[in-house]
Amino acid sequence: MIVLGKREHIRFVKFAIVGAIGSLVDIGVMNLMTQVFHLPLVLGGSISFVCAVTNNFIGNRYWTYPDSRSKPLHHQLAMFFIVNAIGIGIRIPILKYLEPPLANLFESITHLSYETADVLAKNATLLFAIGVVMLWNFFVNRYWTYNDVD
Repeated sequence: MIVLGKREHIRFVKFAIVGAIGSLVDIGVMNLMTQVFHLPLVLGGSISFVCAVTNNFIGNRYWTYPDSRSKPLHHQLAMFFIVNAIGIGIRIPILKYLEPPLANLFESITHLSYETADVLAKNATLLFAIGVVMLWNFFVNRYWTYNDVD
């Protein structure tokens, strides 16, 4: 079990708040891309991911880790994006393989139309992927991207 000190606990809470805002950006853009522009979930979810990552970098650099500015902005941004690129590598298989069975499950359990069940499944899949990738992102970013803070 991982035990975080008080300072790390506060950072994790701030990271989670920034991530929650990023998740709203992610979900909003994903729904815009899939519902309005009719893009497939993997493409729409990838576009929304880039928007959320940009939001999260700004929030984490200036609020969660304001004392981590010993690295040049472009260097730290590159590190953050590398971590998140690996995160998208974790995320895409989740989006691709979890959504179809969830749509079928939601349709059969709730007796909703396939279209409604599919929208619910897309959002549930995205929320699950966000949770998995958030854990990856926090620990790797904390100990690599923002390793210049005490």
